Amino acid sequence: MTIKKNLIAIGASTGGTEAILSVVRGFPADMPGVVITQHMPPGFTAMYAERLNGICAMEVKEAEHGDIVRPGLMLIAPGGKQMRVVRMGSGYSVSVTEEAKVNGHAPSVEVLFNSVATAAGDRAIGVILTGMGADGAKGLLNMRQHGAYTIGQDKDSCVVYGMPMEAYKMGAVCKQAALLNIPNLIYQELGRTGH
Repeated sequence: MTIKKNLIAIGASTGGTEAILSVVRGFPADMPGVVITQHMPPGFTAMYAERLNGICAMEVKEAEHGDIVRPGLMLIAPGGKQMRVVRMGSGYSVSVTEEAKVNGHAPSVEVLFNSVATAAGDRAIGVILTGMGADGAKGLLNMRQHGAYTIGQDKDSCVVYGMPMEAYKMGAVCKQAALLNIPNLIYQELGRTGH
């Protein structure tokens, strides 16, 4: 009996806005809750969430402190803040706080992924996409060590093969795939056939 996955966490940096869109645009409205950290300055994350909300079947919003993570909702970490997933009974909410940058970033993928490892463990799916540097690589490894299913974008489909490469090199990635194949891997892991 496989553990039912009920949370999808995605992290990206350079080239990530389009990469994330490519992954999530086909998600049906009843997908498990999605939490996203994309390196962006304050103000831009709200506009990005609005843009995705107009394209995706899921509802998309910039995360606010205390938002409940629920099926059909995608939460984008606000620029300039750190977002974490927190266990709440059998579900999750998000904590959004003003605090120092981690790996030079607020929001930081590392912070999100480490919180997901702790809060969701083997019920999570983690995806690391195109980006410069190594933000999120150790967090993804932490998720994998807690039983999460982890996906890394492959070199050929990345704008910058930095973050996924670091994650792959340290053994954080269960499966490396081209951007266009990542949604199918997520559906498979959720036990869905396509969409």
